[in-house]
Amino acid sequence: MSASGRIALKPGFDADLLKALRPAWIPAGILAATALLAWLLPLPASLAGLRTAGPYALLLTGLGMAWRFNRGSAFVILASLLGGFAACQAFPARAVFAAVMVLVPLNALLALVLPERGVRYRAAYGWLALLALEGALLAWLPDASLPTLFGRVMFAAAFAAAMWRAWPDFTPLQVGNAGALAAFYIAAEWAGSPGVHAAFMSAAGAILIISLLEESHRLAFRDTLTGLPGRRALEERLRSLRSRYVIAMVDVDHFKKFNDTHGHDIGDQVLKLVGARLAEVGGGGIAYRYGGEEFSVLFPGTGLDDALLFLETIRISIEGYRMAVRSPDRPKTAEDGSKRRGAGNPDKHLSVTVSIGASGPSAHLRTPAQVIRAADEALYRAKQSGRNKLST
Repeated sequence: MSASGRIALKPGFDADLLKALRPAWIPAGILAATALLAWLLPLPASLAGLRTAGPYALLLTGLGMAWRFNRGSAFVILASLLGGFAACQAFPARAVFAAVMVLVPLNALLALVLPERGVRYRAAYGWLALLALEGALLAWLPDASLPTLFGRVMFAAAFAAAMWRAWPDFTPLQVGNAGALAAFYIAAEWAGSPGVHAAFMSAAGAILIISLLEESHRLAFRDTLTGLPGRRALEERLRSLRSRYVIAMVDVDHFKKFNDTHGHDIGDQVLKLVGARLAEVGGGGIAYRYGGEEFSVLFPGTGLDDALLFLETIRISIEGYRMAVRSPDRPKTAEDGSKRRGAGNPDKHLSVTVSIGASGPSAHLRTPAQVIRAADEALYRAKQSGRNKLST
């Protein structure tokens, strides 16, 4: 693993890639289900009103959620989709449709390339003004044929920007933005079929609604620095435990010294390193960011003796890693570096250690809260005995 916290690819990285791409399953499933339903179950005449009401309801719902959750890119994409759909309904002219094909992906491209600033606290004023200006343009546009090639090019640029924004973390909202753009493109290509067009515009709204909910859940239950599940996720998992499990509390040794000596950036790198190593624990262990420099490892269905073997392996792995830290006066160019080569390595290498306390249920430790308290006491004993130790 590098000092920046990135993990080198290993033979099993395909499984990691599939796990990272998991947020794409829902948008892909919605698109596939929409295509299947549009093909097999065309909307009956008695429900023709849903062609208009459905997209409006879903896009407006998503727009309200994006405003509530303060998600700028999703708000702009949803507002553009809603405005584009409304314009095509109000002004069913070829020129308006072609302009919508350009303006919607153009707005999305701008929202994805520019820094995310949210949508509230005056951040939306510029976007609202732009959307109002575009609406006036669509209302004024004469009824003339415009080429759709520009729309396809603009969509390709916006979709590429969405994938660039999503890489490499593939968070639900960024993947949802790409999925909504894909749904819009399909809807535009099937503009001649009102039922299919409305179905995929509805799909775009549904994709972003679910993505906003998934993103909210991710932020609540997963630590953004280390990528590990957070304390709330651990508390939920503890409710489902049976009588056989082990909880380990892990604390980074001398973490305050790292921050005071090397700065908070190095402190963050230390936490990323420890989190990445703990995530690789064997024996079915699950690592969590508990808070600050403290982590937890849960072994459901495992006895204490077995868990200790895996915890000791991880402790040794962390102890043996050397983290390279660039010196402030490191040469900025290859020429400067060649002049100083041989005069000593300008980089420092830091070692990190952790102390671990572990415990499992017993006659006196009946609840997970009591087991965690016992693991905390074991962690304290490990630190008192010199740190970089495993105690029970």
